[in-house]
This record gives sequence, structure tokens and C-alpha cells, in this order.
Amino acid sequence: MAMVEDTLKNKKTAPEQLTTFESGNEMAATAAAQINYHMMGYFPITPSTEVAQYLDLMKSKGIHDIELIAADGEHGSAGICFGAATTGARVFNATSANGLLYMLEQLPAQSGLRFPMVMNLVTRAVSGPLDIRGDHSDLYYALNTGWVILMARTPQAVYDMNIMALKLAEHKDVRLPVMVAYDGFYTSHQKRKVDYFKERDVVQEFVGPTPKGYPVSIDKQNPVTIGAHMNGDDLLNNTFQQSEAIYRAYDVFKEISAEYEEISGRNYDILDLYKMEDAEVALFALNSAAESSKDVVDRLRAKGIKAGVISPNIIRPFPAEDIRNALKNVKSLLVAERADSYGGNGPNLTHEVKSALQDDKDNHTIVLSRVFGLGGKDFYADDAENLFQMAIDAMELGYAEKPFDYYGQTPGDPEKALEQVIEPMTGDTYKTGLIKVTEDEESGKLKVRIPPLRQLTQKPKRFASGHGACPGCGIFPGLELFFKGIEGDAVILLHTGCGYVVTSAYPYSSHKQPFIHNLFQNGPATLSGALEAFFEMKERGEVDIDEDFTFVMITGDGGMDIGMGSAVGTALRNHKMIILEYDNEGYMNTGSQMSYSTPLGHMTSTTSVGKTQQGKAFHHKDTAQIMAATNIPYVFTGTEAYPQDLVKKAAKAQWYAQNVGLVYGKILITCPLNWKSADRDGETIMKAAVESNFFPLYEIERGETTITYDPEAKKKQIELSEWLKLMGKTKHLLKEENKHLLTDFENEVGRRWKVLKAKHETPFI
Repeated sequence: MAMVEDTLKNKKTAPEQLTTFESGNEMAATAAAQINYHMMGYFPITPSTEVAQYLDLMKSKGIHDIELIAADGEHGSAGICFGAATTGARVFNATSANGLLYMLEQLPAQSGLRFPMVMNLVTRAVSGPLDIRGDHSDLYYALNTGWVILMARTPQAVYDMNIMALKLAEHKDVRLPVMVAYDGFYTSHQKRKVDYFKERDVVQEFVGPTPKGYPVSIDKQNPVTIGAHMNGDDLLNNTFQQSEAIYRAYDVFKEISAEYEEISGRNYDILDLYKMEDAEVALFALNSAAESSKDVVDRLRAKGIKAGVISPNIIRPFPAEDIRNALKNVKSLLVAERADSYGGNGPNLTHEVKSALQDDKDNHTIVLSRVFGLGGKDFYADDAENLFQMAIDAMELGYAEKPFDYYGQTPGDPEKALEQVIEPMTGDTYKTGLIKVTEDEESGKLKVRIPPLRQLTQKPKRFASGHGACPGCGIFPGLELFFKGIEGDAVILLHTGCGYVVTSAYPYSSHKQPFIHNLFQNGPATLSGALEAFFEMKERGEVDIDEDFTFVMITGDGGMDIGMGSAVGTALRNHKMIILEYDNEGYMNTGSQMSYSTPLGHMTSTTSVGKTQQGKAFHHKDTAQIMAATNIPYVFTGTEAYPQDLVKKAAKAQWYAQNVGLVYGKILITCPLNWKSADRDGETIMKAAVESNFFPLYEIERGETTITYDPEAKKKQIELSEWLKLMGKTKHLLKEENKHLLTDFENEVGRRWKVLKAKHETPFI
């Protein structure tokens, strides 16, 4: 009777929880909002982007006070987080795949200097080739960064572990950054039943107040030097202390897990063991694959096979002793991993499991290793059964015939070899002779004569039909119009973005000429390497091509944020190439997040509109002026709404790229989906952008600025509001309560126009 009363009493005093159906990303954001971190530095990358989006939406509703800082790339986001952590602030982040790799050099600085923070790693395949779906190839790069790593199999675990992670990171015996890893799209996007605390006070009481007492960067009474370089014994001792701390995280995690169970009713042991108490054959798998395999265990047990599943809730520190204990009676184990350690005869965790077992002289478990599910390849119950059967076969044989292999790969079929379906497009195909470019001997400037545009329609398109762009997308009308001004062969590089994704999904391609893809931040450097190598091989007589290609690197979807450093470096080296930016005012490829080209007040998925904020909080980046400051020979702006202007500038761009050096061009294009505008209104919106002076048309040729279309002079200038009212993403700026924002935006547009006119009227300023 007393036991029943105690149980009822505990139920009455347990914090109230609500039940919802949400995804892992939503629950990571929910936990962060309830904790109310001081800071989140982030950069959007699929599939982790939603975490920042949800937090931004919550902030617009006044749910939390986290300062959300959109960086210029993941390397920058890691720096923001590190800097914030040095002040003693609570810091949060989320990333995936190449985003993790881009910030990789910063992660050991965070852990080696012992500054706590929490980062969600929404696992995804690492390029190349590019694949945005889920595997663990990014996670495995994190294993040696010195971070504690927790594994979350379900959205429920994502929520719970995000709360426990902060307490673990800040514990006096640990004081290390903690990563919570969960599977991209499987866990990040699929909605599942989740219980969460109704009141955030419960969460905040559990994690406790922000700890004090260890050195921070801003302290007048106790100034410290953070990050001083070390040598020899000093570094060895520092690393030893860090190593000891990460092993202590094992016991601290167990303590925190027990405390969390008291308030939540949910238990997270070091290992999640499913029917392992008498298992003879087992599967070791991380996260969602382990969940999918549990039904197969039940199926096998119904047949009399003693099967089980092991899935760790923490892999750094690696729970070697727990694994030894779990496998004492297991005859055969298959370690299934969504990543490979190339050339290592098995991926990382396979060797760590084997190493753990080697320390038990009485253990004779046969260990097989299989790489599966790369690039988000689906993993079904039948696949789990096949893996179990491999382990069963090894158990019956007494050894593993093939200790390491891939699972799920298919051999190539010669009959399905890729064939060229479009005749190669040669320089003669694209050379019309209709465009004449001449250099003025006195001024050094170019004169361009183009025919009526209808004559240029005979020129074939550079992109084949069949790409997957959204209806009304301005990328390809803009690019095709630009290429009408380019004569002859071209090599095109597109970095990651909408323009790339919709044109080249293997085994299909919409590119009729040589095409290269590389990641956001490295497109300019990549193409500069390709063209210089081509010229060098040609000079040595190793390339049998008479005419030169025009090298064109196409960027967009915010690529001139994360890729700005590479672009400036390439410009300063003055390679003979064109960098062409299609500006759609956001990171549209990942779901319309804010980029630095997003104008003031514009709504994106990370600059929400609500009672506490009204879109983007600062003005857009003037990329053309930044690139002009590198003193390259030609810079221009353009748009498809003024076709003759753009074609002339393309012809000039080609001449300068082939004869002098680097060219930068920026073309404004529409994105109806994310601008919330009608598909058919692209030209109208582009004209309004120009005639309101938001997007002036001009060129900077050998340092001299010329406005190529002046709305004032043509008496066609319109108010900025006339442009804004054409798009759903900006209509809130026209409300009376946001008049101050509109005025600020108008003043900045007016200021930039005045500066541009002064440069137009006064050469060389």
C-alpha cells in the first residue's frame, strides 16, 4: 500500500509534460528555446537549417531571447560560437555534412581550450559527389575533435539529449563542448510522438544557472589570455587534461541521465540494449537504423533465434567496458555503419568495437563489418534481416568469410552505360559573328555592336531543356540571355545552389558544354585552377585545341557570402575568367534563408515577421562595389528586363576575360516561390527594381563608372514602395507601423544612388 501511495505522490509532483507530434529539428529548437541560450551563430545547410528557422520563428513571437547571428559560412559560425563561449555565455549551433567540415579546424580550438557549448549535428553525406541525404560520414570526421558526442535515435531523444547536453558540457568535471547527433531526414524531418515539458522553468531549473568561476575573456578584475600557443610538455599536459575530462563525461552522463529520468520518466543508459540479455547474434548500429532493426529482432526471436540490437547513446567517450559486458555471450556481431574509413578494412566504430573486445581475453565474438545506407539509401526491415543473416551464417561457420564489405551496392550494367544524347556543342555552334567588340585606342574602353535580339535567337541555348527549376524561376532566362552575348566555347562552373541542383542530378545533365561543380565557398578558386592548368598544358603543347574557352563561374543563392573570400582572392590574382552572380536575395536552395544580399526588412525563413521583429535587420551587401574595389578591369550589373543592356555587357565581359583579366557581373533574378510573387510577374518586378533605383544598371570599366540606364533622366523613376508591393515577402513594410523601416530602406537606396551618380559624373572616384 505504501509503495502505491509513493508512486501516486511522484506522479503528482512530476513536472507536467505535453504530447505533440514533431520532428527532431523542431524538438532541438524547442529545447534550445526553453533553455534560452545567449547566442546561436549559424549558417544554413540542409538538413540542419530548420533548427535556426524554427528558432527565428519562435523569436518573432517572443518565445525566447536567443541572439541569432547568421554567419557568412560555417567557419564563421564556429568562430562566432567560440567567441561567445569565451565570455561565459551559453552557446548553441546546428550544422550538417560539409558545414561540419568547413568549421572543422575550429572544433578542436573549442574543446582544447575547454569552452562548453552544444551543437546539433544533423548527419548527412559528405561531398563528393554531392548528396544532401543522411548518412554518418560527417559524424566520423567529428570523432577526433575532442567533443563529447551523444547519439539521438528519435525526436524524443533529440529533445531530451539537448537538455542533458548542456548540463553535461558545463559540469565542473567536464567543461567540454557537446555534440548531439541525429539522422538527417530520418529523424530531423519525420514527425513522431514526443513528450516535452510544459513550462520552460522546469528545463532551466534542471540545467541550472550559467556557471561562474572559470576564466572568461571579458573580466576587468581578472584579465586572462585565451589561446596562447604551447610547446612540448605544456601541450602534452593540456591534452592529457582534456583527455581525462572526456572520460569523466562518461560518469557525469550517467549521473545526469539518472537525474533527468526522475523528472521526465525517460531513461538513457550508456547503451540502448534491445533483447541483449541472452542474445547470441547481434547487430550494432547507430540511431535510426537501430530502431528499424528492433522489429526484426522480434521476428527472429519468434523463429527461435536469439537476436538483439546494440545502439550507444554516447560514442565519445567510447563505452568500451559496456560493450564488452553486452557482448560477453554473443557469438556473432555485425557492426553496421553509414560511413567508411577508406582503406581501413572497416569503418571507425568497427575497429573501436574490435579493440574493446580484444581487451577481454575470454571473448570470442565474431565481428563482421558492413557499410550500408550511404547517401540516404533507405534501410528497411528486410535489410536488417539480411544483415542478421550474415551474422548468423558466420556464427554457424565459426568465422566470418568476409569480415568487411559494403551492403546494398549494385554492379554496373554495361547495357545501361551512359550515352551522349545531345550532339556536342562546339565553338562554331555558338559563334554567330553578329556581335562586334572593338577597343577605343584613345580611352581603352570597348564599343559593342549587337544585332536586334531576334537575330540572336538563332544561337542555341547553353542549357538543355528538362531542368527542374521552379515555375517562373529567373535563373535560366537570366543566364541564357547573358550567354547570348558570349561567342564560342565556354567552360561553366556552378557552385552548390539552385542553378546547380536543378541541372545536374546524376545520371542526367542539362549542360551542353564542359561543366564543373564545387562547393559554395570554393567555386572561384576551383575555376581559376582549371583555367590556369588548361593554359599551361596548352602552352606546353599537351592540349590540341586552337581556340580558347571562355571560363564562366556562376554563383548565386547567397554564394557570394560564403564564397566572398575565394572570390576576392581570385579577383586579386586577376585570372582571365568571369564570375557571374545571379542574385535572388536569399539562400533559396536551402529554403529561403537570409543571405547578406537580402535587403532590409525582407522576410525569409530566418528573418521572420512577428511582434518582436520585422524581417531582416540590416541592409543588403553591395557585392559589385566590393568586387570593384579589387581593381579588376570590368564590373557590371544587369537584368533580363533590359535585355540589350545585358547582352552588351556580356560581350564586354567576354572580351575582358579573354584579354585582360577577371570580370564580375551581378544579375538580379526573380524567385517567385520565395518572393511570394506571381510566376508571370518577373519582368515587371525586375523593371520596378531598376526604376526604383534599388538595383541600378551600371558598369565599371577600367575604374570608370557609367550608369547605363538612368530612371531619373528618362523620367521613369518610381517610389521604392511600388517595387515592394509586387512581392508578398515585403508587403509588411508598407504598413504604417513599419514606416520607420521603409524610410530607412528608402534613405539607403537613395544614398547609394547618389554615390553612384557622383562616380558616373566624376571619373575615377
